Amino acid sequence: MSDEEPPSAARSDENTEPAASTPTDPEPPSNRAAKRELALELLAHLEDDELGLSAVIDRIETVTTSPSLTREILDSAEKRGLIDRDGARIRTSAGGSFVRFESDIVAREGDFECRRCGAGLSTGHFIRFEAGELGPFGSSCIRKVVGRER
Repeated sequence: MSDEEPPSAARSDENTEPAASTPTDPEPPSNRAAKRELALELLAHLEDDELGLSAVIDRIETVTTSPSLTREILDSAEKRGLIDRDGARIRTSAGGSFVRFESDIVAREGDFECRRCGAGLSTGHFIRFEAGELGPFGSSCIRKVVGRER
């Protein structure tokens, strides 16, 4: 960034959260909607038939850590028929829609931090969804996020 460029013209890092719009709504509406759709796609592609609520929230937290958005995502997923909630258990009802490692995941070399565990990575794995790309993840975390490994 040159001295003449205003701070808003600086290129933002893709892993950086935008500035909060208000203290009670930490994410701007358009960013919030995009994150909701990305998390809903992730839930639609889970390979597990049934998960504990904490395991589902662990996956949602790869998209957002906002408690209100997490609740909104769970409510939307239930309304869309992606999940059924039974207390602390979540049953997925996507019906065989899963992430294909050969075509839906791309690996990139670089300096990354895993969105799930925070580990430093030289190779980041990203999941491609219609709503956008989710990642980076390490090689073991990517399998845990999509449900291939516990």
